[in-house]
Amino acid sequence: MKQKKMLTLTFSQLKQIYNQEIPEVVEMADKSSSVEEFKLKMQRFLETCRMENKTAKEAREQIRLLLHYDGQDVHELSTGQDMSIQTIRLLYEFLTGTLENMELPTDLFIELFQMFKRLKGDIIPLPSPQRIKNRNDRWETGLDEEVREVRDENKERMLHLLIQKIENRKSKPSARFHFEEGMSYEEKYRLVSEWWNDFRFHLAMAVKSPGELNRFLGNSLSSETMYLLHRARKKRMPFFATPYYLSLLNVTGYGYNDEAIRSYILYSPRLVETYGNIRAWEKEDIVEAEKPNAAGWLLPDGHNIHRRYPEVAILIPDTMGRACGGLCASCQRMYDFQSERLNFEFETLRPKESWERKLRRLMTYFEEDTQLRDILITGGDALMSQNKTLQHILDAVYRMAVRKQKANLDRPEGEKYAELQRVRLGSRLPAYLPMRINDELVEILREFKEKASAAGVKQFIIQTHFQTPLEVTPEAKEAIRKILSAGWIITNQLVYTVAASRRGHTTRLRQVLNSLGVMCYYTFSVKGFNENYAVFAPNSRSMQEQQEEKIYGRMTPEQAEELYKILETKTGAEKDMKEKEEVAKQLRRFMRKHHLPFLATDRSVLNLPAIGKSMTFQLVGLTEEGKRILCFEHDGTRRHSPIIDRMGQIYIVENKSLAAYLRQLAKMGEDPEDYASIWNYTKGETETRFSLYEYPDFPFHITDKMSNLSIED
Repeated sequence: MKQKKMLTLTFSQLKQIYNQEIPEVVEMADKSSSVEEFKLKMQRFLETCRMENKTAKEAREQIRLLLHYDGQDVHELSTGQDMSIQTIRLLYEFLTGTLENMELPTDLFIELFQMFKRLKGDIIPLPSPQRIKNRNDRWETGLDEEVREVRDENKERMLHLLIQKIENRKSKPSARFHFEEGMSYEEKYRLVSEWWNDFRFHLAMAVKSPGELNRFLGNSLSSETMYLLHRARKKRMPFFATPYYLSLLNVTGYGYNDEAIRSYILYSPRLVETYGNIRAWEKEDIVEAEKPNAAGWLLPDGHNIHRRYPEVAILIPDTMGRACGGLCASCQRMYDFQSERLNFEFETLRPKESWERKLRRLMTYFEEDTQLRDILITGGDALMSQNKTLQHILDAVYRMAVRKQKANLDRPEGEKYAELQRVRLGSRLPAYLPMRINDELVEILREFKEKASAAGVKQFIIQTHFQTPLEVTPEAKEAIRKILSAGWIITNQLVYTVAASRRGHTTRLRQVLNSLGVMCYYTFSVKGFNENYAVFAPNSRSMQEQQEEKIYGRMTPEQAEELYKILETKTGAEKDMKEKEEVAKQLRRFMRKHHLPFLATDRSVLNLPAIGKSMTFQLVGLTEEGKRILCFEHDGTRRHSPIIDRMGQIYIVENKSLAAYLRQLAKMGEDPEDYASIWNYTKGETETRFSLYEYPDFPFHITDKMSNLSIED
């Protein structure tokens, strides 16, 4: 039966399908007087089943796991609540007609039906390489001529709206962006056209209300969307979108599909309903004075340092870096925007006199920690800080690295501290506001790399976030070129939303980014809380993409080593200007040489609360709504806080069923049949890390002792 039809079946129709396709399961239920008897018969049935192939064997082991967990209580880590797994009980009640809640979706029983069909050895054919290529090639990029034509029209419309906005401002005109008395309309138009290339203009002219958003989008938003956005505003949800980013949308009703961008700007009903009661998924980010966080780390007071791993900590400055170039609807720090620790009130975010003292204290934390070797400066957005402020922060990082290196000279072998090896700036501005990458910033990055390299820092990374190939515009291309010219490398983190998870979309993004010299780092599952229901793609889709699409960019160990050597020149000592700008050309040459359409250097992961990133899981149950209950293990390829040894099993409930996800794709115009193999992926394994992302070895032995750690018995 076709996927699309299966997703629309009623309970009675689904029961008929069970009777027709897997009558032995229905018969076992009918002849059992209790769910326990049904489970015993099921176990005996599995023992006597003839296993036709590997698919059938995997299905048998999966059903055995569901039988084992049925009736057990587990602790769901994201909510902190205990729950009872009742998968087989619900199946028994469905088959015997004793299911009390007939208003449940059929999703649970659709998934179980798929599982029993696999038990018979039914194999869903995987898409051919040509099919995958076709799915990849259908996605347009922001560099395509047809896309640029639409955006030129958007820009033209917005220039006139911006003139009106400046003319109608009630507040005192700013010194930078205002019209002189007596200017003609043509003069104003020329001036605004020049200002369009200044990132500060876009920040000053950002859209902050639903009505203004609709005008900038050519009054194309529906009444339902406008009502929802007005509700969001009443709940004090921040709203911030620059004219540049809005110009990337397609309001014509034809041409390129902009859903991956649109879902980042427009809030979903569940996000609006939940706002005000959002919980922190990143439980380690909840910090109380003088108490360890959920990962066991003691942190300085305030909310400037986030940490879960021994080697790396995040620094969030008290600067404009606490803001962003826009608010992503699926932002993992929505909890912080809700609590107003992150916001768009730029004047209030300017560094105070106390910030310099606090920065010294924060650097002391890194300096005196035995294991920290990697600092990720983010926010918000690291590049939202002004150049002068960012330079001040980087200078403080450099001085800290020098002091840590110098102090190690007096420490004996085996007792030395980890020295700073990696500096990262987390920023979405190359996609949100690429004009921010100006010559002054590039010079700051270049100078910092030159002196920090002498202090032992090996890697200099702009860690950015392109969500779709449509964000890769001519302006973004130029921003990428400038960053690479400073000797830094660029890595990309993709959030795997529903729109981004459509067949071929991620491979196309990898392809266009690699061609410009950008390496892909992580593909993140969306956090599974209720506010993210609209954008959540199940982890099984991540596994499906990994095994059926990303596989075409996978390298042999020898190829991976060759690629690492190409990139190593970017992270080592300074080279001449020509060589520094060659990385994009070298990557394109490498891909042509080895016939690779893209480079599969990213890992698909879920950020587990307080634990870290992993995609190693097993399906152990299904809720009434058909949501998967997954048991996760830690990423065995990297070090964790010792607290993981005391945490026991890690259970996470996904926030939508596979059937609900497939229905959502169908509404986007996708064919659910293209995703039919998604049911097969009931377990996952975390991919190995590309060697570029491993920490370099020290030429000495550091201490095993962990400082700033407190784990109670």
